[in-house]
Amino acid sequence: MSLCRGPVFLFSRGTPLRLHLRTLRTNFQGLRGHQRQIFNFARKSKHATKPEHDEDELFHPFSKSPFPAVKARGEAIRSLAPCPVCSSDHASHDGTEKNPSGVKFECPDCGWPTHCSREHWEMDRDHAKFCSRLREVNEDEHDLRSGRRMHEFELPGPQAYEEAVSFANWDLFWYTRGFSSMDTERSRRHASKLLTYPITIGSVLHQNSGLTLNNRRVTPEGSRSLAALRTTLHVAPGAPDTEEAGVAKPQVRIFILGARAESSLPPHVWEQLCMLFPSCHFHLYFIGPQVSLPRLRDNLGSQARQAAHSPQDSLPPEQINSEQEKPPLYVPNVYEPPTPKPIARLKRTRSSLKLYGVPSYTVPYSPQLTITGMQANYTEVHSQFQDTLDPYTDLFFLFSPGFGFPSPSSTSELDGKPCLQITSPTEWGPVVPALLATRCAVFITGFSPADIERDVRSLHQAPDVADEFDWVITPGENPFGSEKWEVADFDPRVMVKTNWGLWGIRGKGREVQTNH
Repeated sequence: MSLCRGPVFLFSRGTPLRLHLRTLRTNFQGLRGHQRQIFNFARKSKHATKPEHDEDELFHPFSKSPFPAVKARGEAIRSLAPCPVCSSDHASHDGTEKNPSGVKFECPDCGWPTHCSREHWEMDRDHAKFCSRLREVNEDEHDLRSGRRMHEFELPGPQAYEEAVSFANWDLFWYTRGFSSMDTERSRRHASKLLTYPITIGSVLHQNSGLTLNNRRVTPEGSRSLAALRTTLHVAPGAPDTEEAGVAKPQVRIFILGARAESSLPPHVWEQLCMLFPSCHFHLYFIGPQVSLPRLRDNLGSQARQAAHSPQDSLPPEQINSEQEKPPLYVPNVYEPPTPKPIARLKRTRSSLKLYGVPSYTVPYSPQLTITGMQANYTEVHSQFQDTLDPYTDLFFLFSPGFGFPSPSSTSELDGKPCLQITSPTEWGPVVPALLATRCAVFITGFSPADIERDVRSLHQAPDVADEFDWVITPGENPFGSEKWEVADFDPRVMVKTNWGLWGIRGKGREVQTNH
C-alpha cells in the first residue's frame, strides 16, 4: 500500500477515491460536536463555549496567574529553588559556606521565579538559555486551563484494517491514524505529552515499528524477542486484523513497573493502544508504590485504605474526610514525583485486594482492554506471576525508573554512601534480576541523554545484572517521546522531556550442548 505524503485536494484529477473518502471522513470527524452552521447561521450552537481566556493572552507571571494551581506552583518554587547567582558565589573567600537566597524575583520575560532580586537577574547572562523554554511552559500551562476546546485531545476511533499506520514520527503517526491536524507547536506538545506512554509501547511492539535491524536499533536477539511477541499481537499475513480474528488468541499482559503519572491516564487514552492491534486483548498492570487508585465511595473504604497504607488506622472518619476534602492545590516535584491524585471510579471498577493481597483495583474497560493497578512494590506480587510469564505474551515497561540515581533509603556496606537504586534492596535491586530470569523483554525509557547513559552504566555495577542480559533495543532517542519541557520545581533551569530515550534488554540465553 502506498501512502500519499503530499497535500490532498478534494476531487483533484488522478486522486484515488480512497483518499477522497478518507479526507471526507477526517473532515467530518473534525467537525463532530459542532452544529451545521451553514444551515443554522442564525442559530447559536448549544455546544459552543467561549474560552475563559484569550489564546493571545496566555502569558502571566506566576504570582499574577488567574489560576490558583499556577500561583501555588510559583509559591512552591520560591520556597525550594535557590538563586543561581547566589549559588555560584555561595563559597566565600575564607572557605565558609553561605546559604544561597531563594528566588523571589519573577523574570518579566518568562514569568517564572528565577532570582533573588532584579539585580541578580540582570547579572545572570546564562538565564537567556532557559528563558524562551520557560515562557513556552508558562503559556502551555495557562493554555491547558484557558477553557478552549482542546481538539488535540479528541482521539480517533478504530483503524480500518486496510489502512496502515506509520511509526516514523509523530507527524506521520497522527496523519495515518486520522488525528485532527496539529496546526501549532503548542498542540503538538499537548498531544505528545498525553499519548507518549501508550504510543511508545505501540511503536515498539508493532510490526511497522521504526526500530529495526537496518537502523541498528534492534539487535538480532531483540528481533527474536519481538518476533515472538508479534506472533500474538498480529494475525497471519493476508488475514484481516479485526476483533473477530482475536477470539482464540491469548491475552497479552504488559506490566508497567514503578508506574506514576501513567497510572492516572484515562482508560480511553490507553485504548489507543488497542486501536493499533485490533485483534489483540491487552491486560495492563500498573505496579508501584505511587500508583493512583480509584476514588473511594464511602467512609468504610476510606478507613480500609488508610489501614492498608499506614498504621494510623485509629483516625476518626471525620478527620479522614476533612483531609480528603481539602487536597493541596499543587504538590511540588522534588526529586521524587508525587503520587497522582485518585482516578475516577468507572462503572465496572472492582477491588482486587483479596486477589493480590495489596491495595489494588481492576477495570474491564472494553472487550480488548483490562486495567489493573496495584499500589505496592513489584517484589510483593512477583510470586503470583512468575510461574505464568511467557516471552510470547508478556513484557515489562519501566518508564524513567532511575536505575543510576542514588537510593534515598539504602547505603553501601563498604563506604556508607547511598547505593544506586538498581542495587538497593528496597528498590530495583531484587526486581531487575527477577525480570531477567523470566526471559521476557524489558523496555526502559529515560528523560534525557544523560539519564539514559546513567541508567545503562548502572547495569554494569549491579552484581546480579551485569553480564546477565542481552540487548533487545540499543539505547537511543524515542521518536514518540513527549515534546513538552518538564521543569523541576527545585531548580527551573533543570528541564527534561518525558520518555526522551528508549532501550530494551532481556535475560541472557544459555545454549546447552550435549556430547553424543
